[in-house]
Amino acid sequence: MSHVFHRSLTQSYPTAVQGDGPYLIDSQGKRYLDASGGAAVSCLGHSDTAVIEAIREQVGKLAYAHTSFFTSEPMEALADFLIERALGGLESVYFVSGGSEAVEAALKLARQYFVEIGQPQRRHVIARRQSYHGNTLGALAAGGNAWRRQQFQPLLIDVSHVSPCYAYREQRADETPEALGIRLAAELEAEILNLGAENVMAFIAEPVVGATLGAVPAVPGYFKRVREVCDRHGVLLILDEVMCGMGRTGTLFAAEQEGISADLITVAKGLGAGYQPIGATLVSGRIVDAIRQGSGFFQHGHTYIGHATACAAALAVQKSIEERQLLPRVRQLGAALQTRLRERFADHPHVGDIRGRGLFQGLELVQDRASKAPFDPARKLHARVKKAAMAHGLMCYPMGGTLDGRSGDHVLLAPPFILEEPHLDELVHKLDAALRDALADA
Repeated sequence: MSHVFHRSLTQSYPTAVQGDGPYLIDSQGKRYLDASGGAAVSCLGHSDTAVIEAIREQVGKLAYAHTSFFTSEPMEALADFLIERALGGLESVYFVSGGSEAVEAALKLARQYFVEIGQPQRRHVIARRQSYHGNTLGALAAGGNAWRRQQFQPLLIDVSHVSPCYAYREQRADETPEALGIRLAAELEAEILNLGAENVMAFIAEPVVGATLGAVPAVPGYFKRVREVCDRHGVLLILDEVMCGMGRTGTLFAAEQEGISADLITVAKGLGAGYQPIGATLVSGRIVDAIRQGSGFFQHGHTYIGHATACAAALAVQKSIEERQLLPRVRQLGAALQTRLRERFADHPHVGDIRGRGLFQGLELVQDRASKAPFDPARKLHARVKKAAMAHGLMCYPMGGTLDGRSGDHVLLAPPFILEEPHLDELVHKLDAALRDALADA
């Protein structure tokens, strides 16, 4: 009997013992193609020798130094690397240990910024339904994942939620994609005015929605209009790129493809590629300047922020991605993967939508394609797909509650950037087999 408090206490897990490129190997020798990067984490696969050596070297020199006493060379170097490549206006990096911490830091920075500049009445956060921003209480409150929020609702701060930019479900029959973006930006502005623009501190959104919706990109022009609305009312824009950033969609920052920057951007997952736990909040110069010229102190912190070994690992990951020119490869492989998905599933009676950017792709599963009716949630189709996929030696990321936190199922794919073309064929073949088995059992 395991003494580990596992995620599920009603199932058993195979024991992972080794990584081999895009594969994980269990204690029985079975190989699993990692088509989800765990949870969009393992962008360099599971056995990158350069990253492993960078970790060994750093541990041999300095594993950890608390940031209330010291800075460190890898932390400074990683911050320089990110800011040199960051979107306009971003000037500093606050390092943490994961995505939820990055979002918590962003929310606190937004609040402290307004306190520092003499607008302490700004306290409201606006987010979107069917978003996901992390599992700590502040991040969970900001997120719009109804199922994850439900039992913790009494502990959460009050956050307003507007409609997601989810064309498959939200676009009206008589509406163009651009018109949908205009309507949704107007909805955001209406909510800002409803709360009182002088009381709103931030709007937070994922450029490409990950876990809760399954790789849903925004319609053209949506984020430019959102940026304009936020600027018009003095509201900070927080972009959550924990899952979709760090090259996952084919550019280092997903927002590059929207033609905008943000006041705060959160990253994690692909930042360290799973070789060490790390996340970060990139902060605009005006926020940093306000705090520097005010209290001079960010009233926040965790024991392991700026962890030297984690920063060294992340820097090695990011240098490898750049030196090997993997971002163009992500765009190329992403297009090839989407082509294969469409060839295999475009006419599938239970695949309603295929969407995504780069190596961040999603399939939405439906009972009926014409009406877009979801499966009965009691069937737990997403769980059946995951189980069947593992049986076929495939790791993917199925989720339920796609529509409203209860109904709807999708499969998220976020494989490593190092795949070769034959891996794409293996991925689609095994996913097809998993869907066939899951639908037969359901």
